[in-house]
Amino acid sequence: MTDEPRLRILSSRAAAPYLRAQLTRRGFLGVSVGAASAAALAACAPTGSSPELDGTVESALSIYTWADYEAPDVIQAFQDANGTTITLDSFNSNEEMIAKLAAAKGTAGYDIVVPTGPFIPGMVENGLLMKLDMDLIPNFANLDPQFASQVWDPDNEYSICKDWGTTGFVYDTTVITRDLATWDDFLDAAQNEASGKMSMLDDPAEITGPYFWSHGIDWNTTDEGELDAAENWAVEELAPHIAAFDSYPGGGGIPQSLYVLMQVWNGDARFGIMSSEEPDKWKWVLGSPATELWMDTYAIPTGAPHPNAAHAFINAVLDPDNSLLELDWNGYNTGVADIEQAAADEGLELLDMVFFTPEQVATMQTGVVTDAQQRIVDIYNKVKAAAGQ
Repeated sequence: MTDEPRLRILSSRAAAPYLRAQLTRRGFLGVSVGAASAAALAACAPTGSSPELDGTVESALSIYTWADYEAPDVIQAFQDANGTTITLDSFNSNEEMIAKLAAAKGTAGYDIVVPTGPFIPGMVENGLLMKLDMDLIPNFANLDPQFASQVWDPDNEYSICKDWGTTGFVYDTTVITRDLATWDDFLDAAQNEASGKMSMLDDPAEITGPYFWSHGIDWNTTDEGELDAAENWAVEELAPHIAAFDSYPGGGGIPQSLYVLMQVWNGDARFGIMSSEEPDKWKWVLGSPATELWMDTYAIPTGAPHPNAAHAFINAVLDPDNSLLELDWNGYNTGVADIEQAAADEGLELLDMVFFTPEQVATMQTGVVTDAQQRIVDIYNKVKAAAGQ
């Protein structure tokens, strides 16, 4: 693995595919884009302090994460082993999480947060995260090297990989009988066989993504002409055919056959197909010729009241057995070394929707926060209005 190109994973992913609420995980281009601006962060630098790090696991641990994103078996095992009571609180977007930490100035009471890659530098710059004590996370050695040392945190001083994945689509082969293999195919079917019966992910970046990917344009473009073209296409050509904006069709759209064509994150697609009474009628397609690649991370906020427990929990999740439980719960690659073989040995299903070949990974593009962020949000809002939602 170490001879392969290191993954540069900058974007976020969807929450666990269980008990899905309509919560967008693509926060780096979320609707609340202004909630945690640099000015707001600078005005709210944390002032709290944390207890001494000595490895003594405290009796409480508070995790601020995405909805249904932590494997219950892992939570329970940690509580039983350490006598620690874990409290889970959820947020809808990175911006919401960051704004809450900034406003609290180190007194939010959270011990672990789960930001996505592009937000780490800004959070560090504004004092929202504490440095990790890697002596308390020896299981970091279990992480495959290609999932460490990402560009936003090259020395893993503040964050450690939790999950990573990608985006594609699922379609009902009993309705769409031709073979769909690319984003061009997806967009054509959306305007034909699936018109009025298709869904898009409820996230700004995902609305323009298929246009850019299918046209060979950098997903992170800031070119006004390219953005104008994407807006015209999305509002005029795509919006009239969209039945819903659904970030988690695996929870209902697929198993209940609510739509015949759905843009979807890989783990959620896997869960939906496994939950369907007719799994064979659904086909998952990795978006091509290009699509996205994202990573979520564990980090400890400044002022965490139970930092020893936080380090201990992160260390526990990096245990291979616990990592496999996380994968089974979420359907996403945790980045722990040899987890693909462990998942195969355990007999987990549809692993081709969890693990991807180097050739497939080479087609995935990472997302970054750019000067066009607000423009992408504006396009998203116009598309929803044009679709009557």
